[in-house]
Amino acid sequence: MILAPSRSVRVFAYPAPVDLRKGYDGLYGLVEQGLHLDPMTGDLFLFVSASRKLCKVLVWDGNGLCIFQKRLAEGTFAKLWRDDDQIVRLTQSELALFIEGCTLLDRQSLSPRSLKRKPVVSDREI
Repeated sequence: MILAPSRSVRVFAYPAPVDLRKGYDGLYGLVEQGLHLDPMTGDLFLFVSASRKLCKVLVWDGNGLCIFQKRLAEGTFAKLWRDDDQIVRLTQSELALFIEGCTLLDRQSLSPRSLKRKPVVSDREI
């Protein structure tokens, strides 16, 4: 299964360590009550244990919930938690690097910014 087949899929990291003994229902509850988001949108939700050796990704694939889990053999995952408990947004590329165990050092946007559409002015309005 490809975790994120489309650029329109968003990735959210839970902003605090999570007891990853939680399964589908527990992670679903964290998304709804902790992030105030809908777990059934198809977006990806990343959870990391306090030791940062284990992570889980929860995703709705259209007909059921899926959990991807990884435990690092060596080292730890990057720390994504913030002091202000704000939701951390990742790109799909950042999620892939995170799951590989890469250290996230700094973020530099490579994607173009969203364009704001201006109303079209016809010759009659001028």
